[in-house]
Amino acid sequence: MSTERNKNLIGGEFLIKNQDAQSTFVPEEINEEQKMFREMTRDFLEKEVNHLRAKIDKQLENPHLIPELMEKAADLGMLSAALPEEYGGMAVDFNTESVLSEELGKSQSFSVALAAHTGIGTLPILYYGTEEQKEKYLPGLGNGSIKAAYCLTEPDSGSDALAAKTKAILDGDEWVITGQKMWITNAGFADLFTVFAQVDGNKFTAFLVEQGAPGLTLGDEEVKLGIKGSSTRQVFFENVRVPKNNLLGEIGKGHKIAFNVLNIGRYKLGAMVMGGSKKSIDIAVKYANERHQFGAPISSFGAIQHKIGEMTIKTFATESATYRISGMIQEKISELVASGTEKPLAKLLAAEEYNIECAILKVLGSETLDYVVDESVQIFGGTGYSEEYPVASMYRDSRINRIFEGTNEINRMLAVGQLMKKALKGELDLMGPAMQIQEELMEIPDFGDEGDGSALYQERKSIVQAKKAILMVAGAAAKKYMMELEKQQEILINLADMVIDVFTAESTLLRTEKLIALKGEEACEYQIAMTQCFTNDAMERVYLAGKHALAAFAKDDMLVMMHMGLKRFTKYPMINIIALRKKIAEKVISENEYCF
Repeated sequence: MSTERNKNLIGGEFLIKNQDAQSTFVPEEINEEQKMFREMTRDFLEKEVNHLRAKIDKQLENPHLIPELMEKAADLGMLSAALPEEYGGMAVDFNTESVLSEELGKSQSFSVALAAHTGIGTLPILYYGTEEQKEKYLPGLGNGSIKAAYCLTEPDSGSDALAAKTKAILDGDEWVITGQKMWITNAGFADLFTVFAQVDGNKFTAFLVEQGAPGLTLGDEEVKLGIKGSSTRQVFFENVRVPKNNLLGEIGKGHKIAFNVLNIGRYKLGAMVMGGSKKSIDIAVKYANERHQFGAPISSFGAIQHKIGEMTIKTFATESATYRISGMIQEKISELVASGTEKPLAKLLAAEEYNIECAILKVLGSETLDYVVDESVQIFGGTGYSEEYPVASMYRDSRINRIFEGTNEINRMLAVGQLMKKALKGELDLMGPAMQIQEELMEIPDFGDEGDGSALYQERKSIVQAKKAILMVAGAAAKKYMMELEKQQEILINLADMVIDVFTAESTLLRTEKLIALKGEEACEYQIAMTQCFTNDAMERVYLAGKHALAAFAKDDMLVMMHMGLKRFTKYPMINIIALRKKIAEKVISENEYCF
């Protein structure tokens, strides 16, 4: 595999090419306009939302609270930021959307409601609506006078969305919709529903249904484990009649709407939960500095510092991956717009191009937040188990993110499946590098490379080598199972874990390399330490996942040879990870917040 650095990579190409650090978007490059949006959102949440957390969570007692807050957010442009100007929007770029998503992710149930409205509630119309539908609905969706919900899931069709049983029959100039939807976010106050149904029994199709249509009824509010402030209900359709022109998109093409909108949703969820991780660290560190035991703040204890250091490292890595992907999508949007594509379509196509990376971020971000909030509760100890303290609700609210926007298991298999699909289509040359690696296994390894003297040489080298490990295992598995590989879910999940760790480690490396180029090594000592810590642990996880996958299908001499290759490709020099993690923790503790 070449060590050449490349500026613009297509989706999934990170596995066979190395991105140039200078072409990577990093959060330190956020411009003044984006900072303004961030501060506006942060200020709104602080003044209008965060102090109402307890009331918001009692949704049954305060059903109008979140809709009212959404209308206040709309007054600031938070519902219309991404809409085109001709529909009353602000038409901000994708990197600005990322900044907004990160901040919104700190508001728990409110962020769920707002994101469902601006994402899956609004985007289907923006991307697939007729001009008449856009003019009718988008201005109201942007100013908050219309609130939206998205009706996809059914009792017997969750991850298998195309198995939906809700049906739509054309009767003259009207569609008649009959069926049941469940787990519908915003259902309790939505004015407009995007509803998926089968036409002629097997043509998965989307429709726009307004609240108040005869035959449309709602179930009771679900009593949920977390995100208690968001409205979640079943929606029933009993011969609901909607005008013929309320068809959204084309008959039988509803899967394109469902899946393409989910690409954006997965990315936005990753950005939001990363913001939630930062907030959780802030809360945990402040408590650790204030809480005294044995005559000292608990933040001075090594066990607590381990937690704070690791929480910070994982969040920094997730943030690096988030803005790297944001930059890739923004670059693709700009490229498509320059070639004549309308901006909404360009955004849709860009997210589709990077659907692998969006799936990676969804898994990475949701599992990082779960780790961070769990450790926050542990830092709080017994008080963390009390609803009087904010970490209890953060812990509960976090759990849904591994289920939202496709379960993490589905997203893991999607990421690997899309890589394989691109290879079969000839869009990615995975086989060429995989064959070269097979030949490299026969060579005698050279362990005498001491590096080029740069701060992150070993990390750069390790990531290049780890990509070889993935290609080796994936190539051997594909050769063994061929078209049956998609049925080997455990192996696919192992491969996905390898891919996620390598992409994240590389994102962290690229961010730190870019900062070193801007500020110098001395000014980036903490970023270097976090890159080293994450790479160290990532290489161990890549080895373990690869070992499990190989042992599942390789045998005898092949297993021995490939296991040796795996160990070689995941080799990383021994470092004092305890000292590095403590160094990071002490910085965060001294600043009393996440500070990177």
